[in-house]
Amino acid sequence: MSGTEDIDPRFAALEDWDDDTLAATLLETQVAAARAAQAAGPALARAIAKAAARLAAGGRMLYLGAGTSGRLAVLDAAELPPTFDWPASRAQALIAGGERALIRAIEGAEDDGPAAVAALDAAGLDARDVVIGVAASGRTPYTVAGLAHARARGALTVAILNAPGTPLAAAAEIALVADTGAEIIAGSTRMKAGTAQKILLNCLSTGIMVRLGHVYRGRMVEMRPTNAKLRQRAIRMVADLTGEPEIRAAGALDAGGTIKTAVVMLALGLDREGAEARLEQAGGLLARALAAQG
Repeated sequence: MSGTEDIDPRFAALEDWDDDTLAATLLETQVAAARAAQAAGPALARAIAKAAARLAAGGRMLYLGAGTSGRLAVLDAAELPPTFDWPASRAQALIAGGERALIRAIEGAEDDGPAAVAALDAAGLDARDVVIGVAASGRTPYTVAGLAHARARGALTVAILNAPGTPLAAAAEIALVADTGAEIIAGSTRMKAGTAQKILLNCLSTGIMVRLGHVYRGRMVEMRPTNAKLRQRAIRMVADLTGEPEIRAAGALDAGGTIKTAVVMLALGLDREGAEARLEQAGGLLARALAAQG
């Protein structure tokens, strides 16, 4: 396929198209992005398994990126604590140009490879860590230099990119390549490339959390019920998993403090202290704690 910076002649006159054609074609590019991401399935499976093993041993998820790719990486890291109660200290995103680059482009920041090395060292890079580099072109100096440094230090390195045969793919132990080709607007990687990156980031981090036991029976049992909507979701979750009415589920949630503790309390007839002890013995895994009954 062509690269993300190439011009596709099919779209040369898109500004002259009627509204329906323009809208339909824009949407079609997003479907194409999902198809491109599917091709990374086998590599994604390897990345999930290897990353989960590192994180189970105490490692962290460290993300690297610049521009759109960096912002997508920040978003993935930011969503792990509320969704899976994953510690924020163990999901850190390093973006070229620093925090200012989250809302405003920092010119030239993506070309500063040494800055990525310095940022990783400042974060205390460890061989148990999983470093995820995201770059549409696969050539961004900041991301390539950071991933190469992380791999040399023994960390697991995963690349998410949209161009095969590039330096970033070579720098990573595992490369998740969604070859999205030329964009509808040449070089605008917030379109197909960005969508494919978001898909792969979502799938990678979610798969890891499943393997680490943060999901039980397809439910976010580590979710933090921090508002009214999430509290109601948590109550329904406890009720569904235990077969108890919602009024009892709500009481157990109030008494236990967390979804998992409430489920163990109701399922095994334990008080909070007993349920927490059972979960601790099971390494925090709800399935293991429930299987240990009797």
